[in-house]
Amino acid sequence: MRKDDIIVGLDIGTTKIAAVVGRLDEYGRLNIVGVGQSPSQGLRRGVVINIQQTVESIRRAVEEAELMAGQRIKTVYAGIAGDHIRSINSKGVISITNEDMVITERDIERVLDVARAIALPMDREVLHVLPQEYAVDSQLGIKDPIGMSGTRLEAEVHIVTAAAAAAQNIVNCIRQAGYEVADIVLEPYASSLAVLEDDERSLGVGIIDIGGGTTDIAIFFEGSIRFTSVIGLGGEHVTSDISHGLRTSHDQAEEIKKKYGVADQSLLQADELIQVPGVGGRKPREISRAVLSGIIQPRMTEMLALAMREMQKSKIVEYLGAGVVFTGGAAMLEGLDVLAEKELGLPVQIGKPRISGGLVESVDSPMYATGVGLLRYAIENEDYVAYEEGEKGMQWILNRLKKFFDDLFQ
Repeated sequence: MRKDDIIVGLDIGTTKIAAVVGRLDEYGRLNIVGVGQSPSQGLRRGVVINIQQTVESIRRAVEEAELMAGQRIKTVYAGIAGDHIRSINSKGVISITNEDMVITERDIERVLDVARAIALPMDREVLHVLPQEYAVDSQLGIKDPIGMSGTRLEAEVHIVTAAAAAAQNIVNCIRQAGYEVADIVLEPYASSLAVLEDDERSLGVGIIDIGGGTTDIAIFFEGSIRFTSVIGLGGEHVTSDISHGLRTSHDQAEEIKKKYGVADQSLLQADELIQVPGVGGRKPREISRAVLSGIIQPRMTEMLALAMREMQKSKIVEYLGAGVVFTGGAAMLEGLDVLAEKELGLPVQIGKPRISGGLVESVDSPMYATGVGLLRYAIENEDYVAYEEGEKGMQWILNRLKKFFDDLFQ
């Protein structure tokens, strides 16, 4: 990727859609130059259920990011999640047929093609083929075999698949909003690129991304991704529990969760009272904060138990020396790290994106891990310009600014 290229990550979640715009500086460091966010309407558990509402939500988020960045965006990297995601580990083997028997990039492509040639139902498509390690003849555990000599090349890979219709609906919504899709990326994989260090991946680490409608899991060991999974529970289920338990509106329940919610009741030092707005003209009520935590903690405990059950399927949980890193909006819930350490029996950290410059404070939150991770993915995998160049692009920005101020002072 060239200096001054604009890259855009679009995190399409159940409760919010976030667009993050980045640019590489002269030293190759990623700087954030624009952020846009819009309430997500038209999705449930990461799957599109209303095309038009999703299109409008995407458009609002990207246009806000465009104004902040001062560039008209053409292309985005989009995140995908949902309980339709499936993954499997696979192997591929080929013979080296070059005259000098030296492994080339073409050989890597061939062996990965063989590894991905698994039987899939017609309604599924491959999102990622992620190499774990290679073997050349009898030598195992090779990370990069290019340039090595041998007669046989074997690859172990992690294959991530999605429901073809779900992926295509996301692409359709982005295109109807006026943008092109460079690639679709599994959200927990993208989040890992934003928050994990190389030594964590080598030592063994799990990433749990708690979004609005789903909880996404990825496990890394010896530097490679080994397991991914998705649970159909997220922060929206906590909000729904609060709404029903306190008999208040969904929006008020969300505000109460963010402001007063505590995942572990043992952290409450005093019996603090909070005000719950009434609905339908009813008067506000006062309740104990301990009552609120008593609603939140059982649901979070359930989600953590389900996450651990999924991670145990990987057979490597006991080797996660770096523990678990939490990302996503629900990771900001007070006391989550304390409760998670008790329930999982592993070291826990709340992950924030690692950014070197630009609007760092705008993305200094676990909820932007996926958006920033999509930028990292773009840097590692592609070289493209995602903005409108020249006089046409500048005129568009001026028109957008004029419309913004006209709307503001009407």
